[in-house]
Amino acid sequence: MSLPDRTPGGRRGSGPAAGSRKRNGFFAHGLLLALLGTLIGFSTPVAAQDPLGDMMGGNPPSRDAQSSPDEDWDAWFNAPVEPEPVGPVVIESDRTAQPTDDRRAPEADRVRPRQRPPAQPGEFERFVAAVLGYPLPRFGSTLVGDTRAFAPSTNATVPPDYRINPGDTVSLGLTGSVEGALQLTVDSNGRIFVPRIGAVNVGGVRYGDLEGVLRGAVGREFREFNVSVSVGELRGLRVYVTGFVASPGAYTVSSLSTVVNAVLAAGGPNASGSFRSISLQRNGRTIATLDLYDLLLNGDKSSDVVLQNEDVIFIGPVRDQVAITGSVNNRGIFETAPGESLDDLLRYAGGPSSVADQDRLLVANVSNINQSGWQSLAWAEALTTAPEAGGIIRVLPAVGLTQPLERQAVLVTIEGEVERPGNYYLRPGSTMADLIAQAGAFTPRAYLYGTRVLRDSIRIQQEEGFAQAIASLELSLAAAPITNRRTRSAEDAQEDQGFALAIIEQLKTRRPDGRIILDVEPGGEGLPMALLLENNDRVLIPPRPVTVGVFGAVFQPGSFAESAGDRIGHYLAKAGGPTRIADRSGLFVVRANGSVVSQQQRGRGNVLDEYAMPGDIIFVPVQTRGNSLLDRVIEVATAIYQVSLGAVGLKVLTE
Repeated sequence: MSLPDRTPGGRRGSGPAAGSRKRNGFFAHGLLLALLGTLIGFSTPVAAQDPLGDMMGGNPPSRDAQSSPDEDWDAWFNAPVEPEPVGPVVIESDRTAQPTDDRRAPEADRVRPRQRPPAQPGEFERFVAAVLGYPLPRFGSTLVGDTRAFAPSTNATVPPDYRINPGDTVSLGLTGSVEGALQLTVDSNGRIFVPRIGAVNVGGVRYGDLEGVLRGAVGREFREFNVSVSVGELRGLRVYVTGFVASPGAYTVSSLSTVVNAVLAAGGPNASGSFRSISLQRNGRTIATLDLYDLLLNGDKSSDVVLQNEDVIFIGPVRDQVAITGSVNNRGIFETAPGESLDDLLRYAGGPSSVADQDRLLVANVSNINQSGWQSLAWAEALTTAPEAGGIIRVLPAVGLTQPLERQAVLVTIEGEVERPGNYYLRPGSTMADLIAQAGAFTPRAYLYGTRVLRDSIRIQQEEGFAQAIASLELSLAAAPITNRRTRSAEDAQEDQGFALAIIEQLKTRRPDGRIILDVEPGGEGLPMALLLENNDRVLIPPRPVTVGVFGAVFQPGSFAESAGDRIGHYLAKAGGPTRIADRSGLFVVRANGSVVSQQQRGRGNVLDEYAMPGDIIFVPVQTRGNSLLDRVIEVATAIYQVSLGAVGLKVLTE
């Protein structure tokens, strides 16, 4: 059985072999044309694929039927080719090229600001406190109490002299023929990797020179571009603070930190450390020496160097110290430097205050303070005197000293029955006559016998005696349960003690007024004009009283209208007379001038037969049970009221 003839023209081959060769050739040509069409379809524009599809029979005809395939191919090959627009090269941050070693200090290792406890005083500080009776701080000690002081700001501007360190982040901005905004981290070798540029060595480069270095690196690959450079996050530095420091050790500080920042982070010099001898060592060499007094006194930071990684700060031992106190603007303990005089230390202390005595000062040296004590030194001599280690200088005040009365200018207040009451400033040595001459004559209603002169110095004396009397009463009251245990029943002793305690509590609420009892006759028309006045004296001229008071253990206590010629006994009768608990023998009268008339006074007859005067206060005390403690409490209380407050205050004891 023969195969049908499938050759062009319907001719059969000459034999089986010939037919086989023809069939193989046909399939080979067909396969070649199919591959060629496929390649042309992938590599030609869409417009050129249509005629190719027509030729291959794969696409329907989409052009004019009169156009030939040759014309289509010629039009496609001869068409002009328009170039695509070319934009700037965009460089994106290749994060895979950044260093993977994040060398930033862990959060736990960063120095956190904290308030440090006050430093323990040194030996010289304790000596000064023992001599003066109060402590003096070391000058500069208040600076190191808070680690936040002088700490660099987190958003501080990076100075031009700052050196780029490993771990810093560099922000690189490019515009023009090349565009990009990159955040590049400096690796441990001091390099950053810029995509399409390569590695650029920036470690140790000044921040002011960093833009020029990066501009040169980018310029090797591109032209016509702009560069902007800044430093973002700064890596911390590892520095060492050693010597006489509060907390020696290694510290991680900001890359912008200076010597002062690191010293404060370590707590500053300890009690034996110096504020004036701080050195910075780098690579085995001392490159700077800092005196904190320049910063504290003059605001000079020229010696405060910016730190670098692995720097060592050494705080030396304290130098000679001198204490300055008294009338200066800044008391404290100061550290001396070679060649300084006493005048330099006084300048460190702010100089003398406005009220200082600038004629002389006192000096006590530790070498002879037990033998010589304080020595007087003139200011002119102090200008050239070299301070001795361990010395104490006291600047004396020129004010606040008690001067003789003849030298005291006084401010006196006069009130009441005078023509011109008010405050009067009188020359030193002024008397009552000088005051009355300025205040004018007395009014017709003036009762000079009742004039009250209140003086601060007298009040202070009365308050001291008042406090001593109350303290004595409290001591007796505390001992009462022991002394009365065998003589009194527990119930009676407790009752008496409660009553005595109530009296003491009442006494504590009273205060003396500092009254001077004047030697004035009851009907007199003048005052003791030779009385020397003191500063802040107060003179009160009252009008003539119209009552006489009767208080205490009487049936009807009160004030009664004064009637000329009536005796004290008459007013006691008007008050109903003494009660059954009254102590008749203890009756006393406080006159308007502050004097006291008592039945207990020697050589005096019956007080009830004496004439009463305007303003008299008649007081009848309560009779006690004869208990020694209670008797003493009442006697002392009565005496206190008589002398300092007036008997009218005793009315509270009967209520």
